[in-house]
Amino acid sequence: MFPFLRKPWQDPLFWLALAAGPVCWLVIYLLLRPEPQWGWPLAAPLQYLLPALVYPVLEEIVFRGLLQEWVRERISERSFGPFSVANLLTSVVFTGLHFIYHPPLWAALVLFPSLVFGFFKDRTRGLAAPIILHSFYNAGFLWVLSGPV
Repeated sequence: MFPFLRKPWQDPLFWLALAAGPVCWLVIYLLLRPEPQWGWPLAAPLQYLLPALVYPVLEEIVFRGLLQEWVRERISERSFGPFSVANLLTSVVFTGLHFIYHPPLWAALVLFPSLVFGFFKDRTRGLAAPIILHSFYNAGFLWVLSGPV
């Protein structure tokens, strides 16, 4: 279907999704005015390794690689615009589980990047794009909000 299957860097929409990360971080920064620790990757690399690298890989394998594929194969291959039913259902579950560890507003806002991750899972038929985007988004989010809010 797409000539760039499993090669997200050849997809202009992938680059647009990457660019959306810094735009969102800027909005968060301007709204909350946190005091970021700009040198965090060097100051405390292990503190951020799990949420910026390990969790995104594991979550994408479980949610996009297993759950989204299971829903697509067993429940529906239909889509509503750019979003498949499998992506929508997986994103609702993914978002719902974030309510366990995050404040309600932050947890609810997880729905939007989750839909992006699922969109690229459907578009590329692989996990590279969702993992890269998830890691990038988490790293930037942690970077901007690493200081006291």
